[in-house]
Amino acid sequence: MSLRTISPLDGRYGDRLKNLSSYFSEWALIKYRVHVEIEWLITMAERPEIEHVRLFTKEETDFLRSLVIEFGDTQALRIKEIEQETRHDVKAVEYYVREAIAGTSLRDVTESVHFCCTSEDINNLAYALMLKDGIQEEWLPNAQELISAAAALAAETADIPMLSRTHGQSATPTTVGKELAVFVLRWQRQIDQVADSEYLGKFNGAVGNYNAHLVVYPDVPWEAAARHFVEGRLGLTFNPLTTQIESHDYMAELFHRMMRFNAVLLDFDRDMWSYISLGYFRQKVVGAETGSSVMPHKVNPIDFENSEANVGISNALLDHLAGKLQVSRQQRDLSDSSALRNVGVAIGHSLLAIHSAIQGLSRVEVDRDALRADLDGAWEVLAEAVQMVMRKAGLENPYEQVKALTRGQAITQETMEDLIRNLDLPDEDKLRLLALTPSDYVGLASELVRHIDR
Repeated sequence: MSLRTISPLDGRYGDRLKNLSSYFSEWALIKYRVHVEIEWLITMAERPEIEHVRLFTKEETDFLRSLVIEFGDTQALRIKEIEQETRHDVKAVEYYVREAIAGTSLRDVTESVHFCCTSEDINNLAYALMLKDGIQEEWLPNAQELISAAAALAAETADIPMLSRTHGQSATPTTVGKELAVFVLRWQRQIDQVADSEYLGKFNGAVGNYNAHLVVYPDVPWEAAARHFVEGRLGLTFNPLTTQIESHDYMAELFHRMMRFNAVLLDFDRDMWSYISLGYFRQKVVGAETGSSVMPHKVNPIDFENSEANVGISNALLDHLAGKLQVSRQQRDLSDSSALRNVGVAIGHSLLAIHSAIQGLSRVEVDRDALRADLDGAWEVLAEAVQMVMRKAGLENPYEQVKALTRGQAITQETMEDLIRNLDLPDEDKLRLLALTPSDYVGLASELVRHIDR
């Protein structure tokens, strides 16, 4: 790790996000561009109607694909060297591929590299592949790990009663597991939508009309050929109608879905922080760690705080990108190019937030004594049940009666039982209320956790 990096994603947190560099670094962008150029050359060779590109042998095709499979730092640095001369990043990739095949049996097709392509034909497909691979191979598995960790804790704590907090005040009891399960179900809905995302690509020339294509080969069904390349060869979804650039609407859709997942994570982080503050959860002590430079007793909820901070940065960037990338002047301007280079930063902060939350969950354990003590000091929460039984019995103004006796008052077990005994209720209802405790008054909370079993 270099101490001179500007971004904490590459510096302080570099080890935690190192896998992401395979998808969203400058190196990755260059590699994916090479991949698109190579696959287009192979695709042309396989189409008899594109006459000037002959059919390749299996060895030649394997060699071309090896340029991608074996792509490393040396190759990327060579492309950067060429870029110093061309002052154009995609043109540098084209020249690199031409250079790589110049001394081989493929030397006769060097002029066919980048044939009928505008830079955005290569770029938009590279970014789509980067996003698809990075989300599916890194972000989604980690997001699912977070969901699984929360689901496991929810199942373990499904029957542990907990005092609810609405508006920060004591409220009708629930269970620890049910409240965690709420987040699991919310996350699962969002992750399913991220997993179902489309990744669009265009391959239609300078302004989207196949202008040069039609001049050089009037009889080639260019739209069908482009669709086959984008969908059949690269595994993306073909966008048939664009300007010079792919419109990036699919990116906005993806980023909004990720933002919603992140927002649920933010809600989770803050609730876990609050539960730790209330003593509902203890944090496991790691011997060598220090919680405070001057207060030796401190065990701070730093993982959830770190997650919260990174969610904020991620959503700010994702929101900006979702709004900016859909807007381009006339047939294109270059502002999307600079914005797109920050996609990995936005996703990196989201992934870091997920990692921190997973670590936070691994370090907490329920404090049953604290939960029980909280419930034992909140007999007023049974007022809801009492007035509902009074309504059932047809007593006059039950809500107002119970409100006058309990609102803002210190209610003990004794005062609650006295209230119940003095009510004109059937013996069966009265006995059921007298047997009720705050820890028992959890409704179907334990059973509701079953909704996360998938």
